[in-house]
Amino acid sequence: MDLQHFGLRHPPLGKEATELWDDGALAQLDERFQWLLHSPGVGLLTGDAGVGKTAALRLLTAKLNPHRYQVIYHAETDFGRLDIYRCLALSLGLPPSYRRAQLWRDIKAHIHQLADGKQILPLWILDEAQNLPPEFFRDFPAFLNFAFDSRDLITVWFVGHPLLAQTLERAPYAALAGRIQARVQMRPVIERERFAQLIAHALKSAGCSHTLLADSGLEILRQASKGLPRHAGRILRTAMRLAVPRGLNHLPDDLLQLAIEELR
Repeated sequence: MDLQHFGLRHPPLGKEATELWDDGALAQLDERFQWLLHSPGVGLLTGDAGVGKTAALRLLTAKLNPHRYQVIYHAETDFGRLDIYRCLALSLGLPPSYRRAQLWRDIKAHIHQLADGKQILPLWILDEAQNLPPEFFRDFPAFLNFAFDSRDLITVWFVGHPLLAQTLERAPYAALAGRIQARVQMRPVIERERFAQLIAHALKSAGCSHTLLADSGLEILRQASKGLPRHAGRILRTAMRLAVPRGLNHLPDDLLQLAIEELR
């Protein structure tokens, strides 16, 4: 009802958005993303929760040719290493062995077949990667060793909290850190002008044709969301819901404050 009331196609900064705002940060990610498709390897994408990491990757992978790339996305990472590899096997259409040695052989043989028989590159995205078990990080470089370590046949993106980058700098994970070919950190949009541009783009792309927020309201939203798009979107959606029974077609400052209090 709130979307119809404001004449919007979808919630601003919601998951339905098909065009993300970018003043250069996403272009940087796109450049490294494309590079790891042409030169397979390991990428590391970090950022605070709600900054838009998954949304950016969802947009980038949606454009890929399924005849050239097999996208595998896993966010259930708080399991043992065997479970992680079994999830990969299932996504590849393989029966998941309960023996790690056999599981590795099956997966790697299948990846070889994809590369040599079908010219398909698996793209494995491990979201919430800060939850992966330490033993996974330790033995993953061995898993990536194909043909006497002479070929790179899979691209992997580790996606998670900024602490993930610090974790991978520890000595036990040096072998994996040495294989990371692309590092990108997405940061909150905390600058006033950039934040205003983000919100303006989000409202316009959602179909908003009039001004919803005063400058003071933008500042309230910026401070409350800490520059995180997901949080800003939740506040806007809550404020719009509160505005409907009041018959308002804009979001006054006091309504934004009510929405912020409700979400605390």
